[in-house]
Amino acid sequence: MSGFDDNLQNVPHYAGHRERLKARFRENGPEAVADYELLELILFQVVPRRDTKPIAKALLARFGTFSDVLAAPEARLVEISGVGASVATHLKLVHAAATRYARGAVRQRPLLGSWSAVIDYCRAAMAYEEKEQFRMLFPLIT
Repeated sequence: MSGFDDNLQNVPHYAGHRERLKARFRENGPEAVADYELLELILFQVVPRRDTKPIAKALLARFGTFSDVLAAPEARLVEISGVGASVATHLKLVHAAATRYARGAVRQRPLLGSWSAVIDYCRAAMAYEEKEQFRMLFPLIT
């Protein structure tokens, strides 16, 4: 075999993974990546030189959905292997940004147009809260 072929065999399968994932996201948008891959992209920013796929998959396995991962309290996030204080804080920052964005978008249109929207709202607003919450939702008649 040539030296070139030998070098290819010595390259780990994950070499270039971050760049390929970023390129797929840039070129095809957020729907082109799975939830664990979107978490990986977020984790790339705070975990510079480690494989973030196992962390992303462990977070989803523990909390269930992408939204639930972001809504989870920091104390529960750090229970996951590979998630320290800086990762947990970063995930909470992303959650805060998403919540603020959603709040601004709500002002532009009706929020709860279906039962699934009500469930989504409740999950996003109250999932993993430390204190029990009571909310009254009034129908808007237009």
